[in-house]
Amino acid sequence: MINLTNLVHRMKYGLVILLFFTFLNAVKGQFGQNHAIYLAPEMSLGNYFGIDAGLNYVYKEKYSFQIGASGHLRVPKSQPEDYSRGMVTVFTFGLHGPFDQMETYKVAFGRVYTLNEKRTIRVNALIGLGYTKLKRAHNWQWTGGFITGNYNWEYQDYHVVSIIINPKIEFPLTRIYGLNVSPIVQINKRTTYFGVGIGHMLGLLKAKRPFG
Repeated sequence: MINLTNLVHRMKYGLVILLFFTFLNAVKGQFGQNHAIYLAPEMSLGNYFGIDAGLNYVYKEKYSFQIGASGHLRVPKSQPEDYSRGMVTVFTFGLHGPFDQMETYKVAFGRVYTLNEKRTIRVNALIGLGYTKLKRAHNWQWTGGFITGNYNWEYQDYHVVSIIINPKIEFPLTRIYGLNVSPIVQINKRTTYFGVGIGHMLGLLKAKRPFG
């Protein structure tokens, strides 16, 4: 199964980078005026569910760049109608069973559009590419068990390139904290993911004063 904990660890590494650039901002004020860099962890829900972590860079509140990773799960499309996860699901909250899994490492570029004078609402229109690893449950075999489930299965692996369209609606409430709502479509030759993420923005989000 995709280890969502690993993505949380990657977010911690991103936070270290943010702290470094925050230090640069304290040393050289010009950095904070022209550049923004922040971490954006999100929970997302659609035809898959999971988490997303992105490290974002914005130049003069106009042009953006993002690197990130995401992990998503869904109930297998091939799952038999009579499949049961068994009694163990009481203790594992249903997370022990098979899932179609999608793990993506991505890079994206975008254009930022500020929507109000206070600069607390903006659209970060991102589009990019991702390297996606898919695992699909297949070859279901009836066992009749009732403790750990009544079927065995195997996983089939795929590695594909994804096109990612991700216009984020961002709310930089202060210079260092904000919220975002993040519609996303991710397309590759094996599957299409569409959903919405909701998350936080942590770091250096915008300049002290408007440009111009």
